[in-house]
Amino acid sequence: MSELLAVAARAGVAERTAQAEGLSLAAALAESAPGAPADWAKASPGATTQDFFDAAVRGRRWRGAPTAVLTELIAEGSTEKAAYAEALAEVASAACTLGEPTMRVVGNASVAAAAQLQAADARPLQVATTPTVQSTPQTPVEEKPEEPAKSVEELLAELDELTGLARVKREVHRQVAVLRVEKLRAEAGLKSPTITRHLVFVGNPGTGKTTVARLVSGIYKALGLLSKGQLVEVDRSELVAGYLGQTATKTAEVVASAAGGVLFIDEAYSLTSGDTGADQYGREAVDTLVKEMEDRRDDLVVIVAGYPEPMEAFIAANPGLASRFRTTIAFDDYSDDELTDILTGLAEAADYELVPEALDRFREILGVTPRDDSFGNGRFARNVLEAAIGRHAWRLRDVTAPTKDQLRQILAEDLTEEPVDSVTSEEPRAVDLTSSDATEHEQGGEA
Repeated sequence: MSELLAVAARAGVAERTAQAEGLSLAAALAESAPGAPADWAKASPGATTQDFFDAAVRGRRWRGAPTAVLTELIAEGSTEKAAYAEALAEVASAACTLGEPTMRVVGNASVAAAAQLQAADARPLQVATTPTVQSTPQTPVEEKPEEPAKSVEELLAELDELTGLARVKREVHRQVAVLRVEKLRAEAGLKSPTITRHLVFVGNPGTGKTTVARLVSGIYKALGLLSKGQLVEVDRSELVAGYLGQTATKTAEVVASAAGGVLFIDEAYSLTSGDTGADQYGREAVDTLVKEMEDRRDDLVVIVAGYPEPMEAFIAANPGLASRFRTTIAFDDYSDDELTDILTGLAEAADYELVPEALDRFREILGVTPRDDSFGNGRFARNVLEAAIGRHAWRLRDVTAPTKDQLRQILAEDLTEEPVDSVTSEEPRAVDLTSSDATEHEQGGEA
């Protein structure tokens, strides 16, 4: 954590913000480890067990995607982005030591560290052979010139390289063309209808919504429509407070943090659904959001996401929302071939290789996995890999000097519906990959 704070200080990030992010990431990775809350609390004096699990909920989205601060550093082209990503990888390594060693945490940490390092184009991840992710000594970070911002064409090329999402790609390309022409007409002094930039993403979990939102934020910045281009991802818990009045303040602060970029609200309908009196807090958050969207209309984009039918009801529930969200982009579920491609990409990012028999085994698992609304799509692939990494480490536990191929190769036997969850027992406890834990937060596992 000390290295993370040191890099944050160099990057101009508030210590409190970086520490909270590091603690949330560690909690999200180690939440399945017995005894982890107590060890975690030592790094945050006065913290309780509930604080640990609250932090874990906030950090789960970073198990397969760059953290909020790292996303902003990347958007800014900061020279500290690689160092910050490496420090986050060290936090992931430290998470493996919280509580009793567990194979689930090893897999979580390997994939999460790879996600941070890959996003920042940092050094490759060191593969672990024991229930801790091996770390390397920190080397002085060389000063590098600020990298040029990516062009619209480069970002659209990244979008096109994503697995699947044909309809999404067409719609984003169309939206970019419309906004580009609108901007050129305005610069030429021509009249142009005001086109809302805010978007609705609908689809099942794990279909790449957050990944696309991150690219959209960069594209809008490249078009000159946003000043920063960062993505701030939140849900109801980060907008709603415990009593009226405080919710408006909390929502306004979140929106302010997203100014110049994109505010991504996952399961936005949770702000207006239900019959309890507590929903007045959600309505207060929505009213504040609508006001902030108007006040910051020139330098803020809001993307709301969730299941199709609840999202329709959410938009219709408030006239201010209906007038601002006019473009809906639908995210289809991935096919078996697309999920296999996603799994392969995740493994390569973490410096693992799935042998052909392992890919065959994954297709067998897909064949018997129900595809209802709770199916995790990219999240499912990521969780399968996390479990496989844990079982891979367990398989090599008695190999004194494994070869490089042994360290990298995931075999068919490592892909199972009963991933190892603990190395403390003689017979490892099994966890069902189709459970709710296995369908957590894209191409790699996000919304």
